[in-house]
Amino acid sequence: MANKTAPVRPCARLEMDVLTVTTNEDAPFLTQQVDALEERGVSVSTVSIAGAVDADTDRSPTDYVRTVPRLLREARNGYDLLHAHYGLTAPMALAQLRTPVVLSLWGSDVHGPVGPISRLSAPFCDAVVVMSEEMREVIGDGCTVIPDGVDLETFRPEPQARARERVGWDDGEDAYDVLFPYSPARGVKNYPRAERIVTVVDNLLERSVRLRTVYGVDHDAVPDYMNAADALLLTSHSEGSPNSVKEALACNCPVVAVDVGDVRERLAGVEPSRVATSDEELVRGLIDVLERGERSNGREAAREVSIDRTADRMLGVYERVAGKTVETGSEKRRAQRGGRLE
Repeated sequence: MANKTAPVRPCARLEMDVLTVTTNEDAPFLTQQVDALEERGVSVSTVSIAGAVDADTDRSPTDYVRTVPRLLREARNGYDLLHAHYGLTAPMALAQLRTPVVLSLWGSDVHGPVGPISRLSAPFCDAVVVMSEEMREVIGDGCTVIPDGVDLETFRPEPQARARERVGWDDGEDAYDVLFPYSPARGVKNYPRAERIVTVVDNLLERSVRLRTVYGVDHDAVPDYMNAADALLLTSHSEGSPNSVKEALACNCPVVAVDVGDVRERLAGVEPSRVATSDEELVRGLIDVLERGERSNGREAAREVSIDRTADRMLGVYERVAGKTVETGSEKRRAQRGGRLE
């Protein structure tokens, strides 16, 4: 729960203090956003929900409840706004009455069991950020659509042979490698469907097709898997703006995906890639992409959701909610807090 600092761009005049509450402060998309905002003069402190969590385990209601007192204490320290990430954090953010609240919804907190909490909380927040137009239709027209950004410096095209060597896929077998970048235990990602699609495609093609399930690796290693794969397969029941698709685009990795979240928008004009609404379309799309054997033109599309562009848009939300674009003495208060939240 450490504060992070970064040099302020010489041209930046905005300085404000933001308190973030999140279920996972180490999530790569969140740390990238925080770093980009701090480069723009925003001082960010973070409270993370108590308890341990991993790809296969969610926090319990008790973890959220026992985080509330700590959040309320920290919120008294004169922040310009409180940014709640994920719908379950919204009620605790709203429990303090002094600080404006920005709520970011991720996708599963709109379409899944958490949806009712998100929908009930949203009208009481000063601003609501969603990942896609699909989510805005559910939550309401007052939302701002800002997908999570992708770091184009980290995710960039590399020679496929070199990437395959790095990830250990250069085993001499003449096979297509299809990437599924999630834990099979995450039900919303629908691993059984991915497995079923790849099995059918493997039976229809002369060349073997392997489903490569990759998760729990260091985020800096993910670009190697994107560049090593012949295609990324997304079969999720629901999504907001799936980061894996945007990261694949940035690496020019072809994508075959179901029509969820903003996938159709992100893949518009990207070839070879396919958006499907049925198993048959997924099979045909994956066969077409694999047999073409080409990298995509996705990187150009990924520029629309670069971390710099999305951070600038989030900064606009902050300015509107906080009502300020001038220096606030954030460095002094940061020093008083000692750089850490306990």
